[in-house]
Amino acid sequence: MDLCSLIDRNAAFSPDKTAITFEGERLSYVAFAARIERTATALKQELGVGRGDRVAILSLNRPDYLVLLYACARLGAMLVPLNWRLAVAEQLFILTDAGAKVLVLERAFESILSELASGTSVVGLDFSPPRGTTFESLLARSDGTSRNPHTDLSCPLLIVYTSGTTGRPKGAVLRQEALFWNGVMSQHMHNMTSDDHVLTVLPFFHVGGLNIQTTPALQLGATVTIHARFTPDTALSAIEDERPTLTVMVPAIIQAVSEHPAWATADLSSLKAVATGSTIVPPHLIERFVARDIPVLQVYGSTETCPIAVYTRLGGDLSRAGSTGLAGLCCEAKVVDHSGHEVPAGTPGEIAVRGPNVFFEYWGNEAATRDALHDGWYRTGDIGLCDADGYFWVRDRKKNMIISGGENVYPAEIERVLLEHPDVSECAVIGRPDPRWDEVPIAYVIPRSGRQLEVDDLRAQLQVQLARYKVPRDIVFVKDLPRTALGKVQHFLLKQLDAQSRAQGEAS
Repeated sequence: MDLCSLIDRNAAFSPDKTAITFEGERLSYVAFAARIERTATALKQELGVGRGDRVAILSLNRPDYLVLLYACARLGAMLVPLNWRLAVAEQLFILTDAGAKVLVLERAFESILSELASGTSVVGLDFSPPRGTTFESLLARSDGTSRNPHTDLSCPLLIVYTSGTTGRPKGAVLRQEALFWNGVMSQHMHNMTSDDHVLTVLPFFHVGGLNIQTTPALQLGATVTIHARFTPDTALSAIEDERPTLTVMVPAIIQAVSEHPAWATADLSSLKAVATGSTIVPPHLIERFVARDIPVLQVYGSTETCPIAVYTRLGGDLSRAGSTGLAGLCCEAKVVDHSGHEVPAGTPGEIAVRGPNVFFEYWGNEAATRDALHDGWYRTGDIGLCDADGYFWVRDRKKNMIISGGENVYPAEIERVLLEHPDVSECAVIGRPDPRWDEVPIAYVIPRSGRQLEVDDLRAQLQVQLARYKVPRDIVFVKDLPRTALGKVQHFLLKQLDAQSRAQGEAS
């Protein structure tokens, strides 16, 4: 059995049921399974793709992205999703590091093809590349069977490159079994059935867009509506018109949707829940959906956990403000000290995860793999705590923690207080080197549009709720913050920008 067998079985049980909708077109399960089979055959016969080979894809969300994923599962090959927001040099590093045999891309990225395609077979999803072939012509030439007799759930399937806080990105290798068990936990988290309808607006190059709801839904026989990319207009329209029951929205998307002019009158009644995560979620964003009688489920994890590791469950206890929930149905989680020993309940430490959903290795990087995996436990680098009932709270990234005068300062704690101010839209706190205290906290704040913010007002609010050493030494107003593709603030880049700004100031 391989992961693709689940699609085949759903096609047998419900051949005419809609698996995927995209831009007004509907793909049934039997058609989805047939296209996967033709694609796997074409990759094998025409391009020589077999077990262990890497197939890279550079594309916005589309059905054939998922077709390629399951075709790779059928062959025992690995899909390497490329982040289309990266610079060409970054994408080229990933292609080279992964040793991709095939590069599949869509017309939107044709202009950079000559810089990327070196030593790889090129397949154009919706155009004819100057060197290579089109996806459709590749399928038209294929016949016979794609099945490899030695392919099963133990085969690696995905190499997803993490952004990394220092140095080059690392490719987390996820086996087919990781996606299988991740799917079981998603189904448990959402009370998902084959009657559900998922709306996917997050990018497939991220495990959140691919694996929090999309692949679990398809492996269960549910329906998925795909958007090429997120816009608040299309997301709200799809909720009203397509009537999905589930969707995933990171905090930046919740903010964009809930501040859209159509939010107040949009019919959201089809949604039985919205899942969120990727970063610490401000309570006021959760309240915007709760006020519309839509439960908000929190999920915690990372690329290395496929990503589901800890979550709150639909129908479960959602009353613990700020908690990201319990360890998932099919994995373990604990909080450890620097030596890896579990700490008492309520004590901050590093979150560690173990289970079949955890990545196998960092591609070609034994040293990084040894640093991250300890007796099967993945050290996440996130600081959190676990209460006596097993509920987790995530404090911050370990690398973000500020040590000021020997005291641990968590930027997320300061950010939470800043976000309580009605005139603060977004913020980020970093540590700045200090000759006396080693580091001091510095806050970068985006004011709400049309609002006038004063540093003294913010500092007064912070002084009431935080210890003196936690109050930012400096508060800087900005228009934007450096972010990942999912809107998560990149604190390490903000530190670099802060250092450059101070250096320029000193030079002038």
